[in-house]
Amino acid sequence: MSKLRRQVSSHIPNVVETRSLVAIKAKTGNLYESIAIIAKRANQINIAIREELHSKLDEFASHTDSLEEIHENKEQIEISKAYERMPNPAILATEEFMENKIYYRHNDEDLFA
Repeated sequence: MSKLRRQVSSHIPNVVETRSLVAIKAKTGNLYESIAIIAKRANQINIAIREELHSKLDEFASHTDSLEEIHENKEQIEISKAYERMPNPAILATEEFMENKIYYRHNDEDLFA
């Protein structure tokens, strides 16, 4: 099991929970900056999940073009269902941000432009 799937299976709920905007803003001092950080991390998580899923499903890929040979594979279906049950990357990123697990920094060039 990958590091990401272990993290997901630990304690993060699959459903969206309301968050205090004041608490999100308090992390950086700016609500929009906090949301931008969460969004960037959500994109990173989404890419990692997608790559992991595709690498697992590539094992089941058929390299022939015959329609008769295409059949349902129960293992492939179970893998797909497991990834569908995982929380949304935005939920994961928000949880990481609120638990101070995301490293971020200010780009000095933007501050002086």
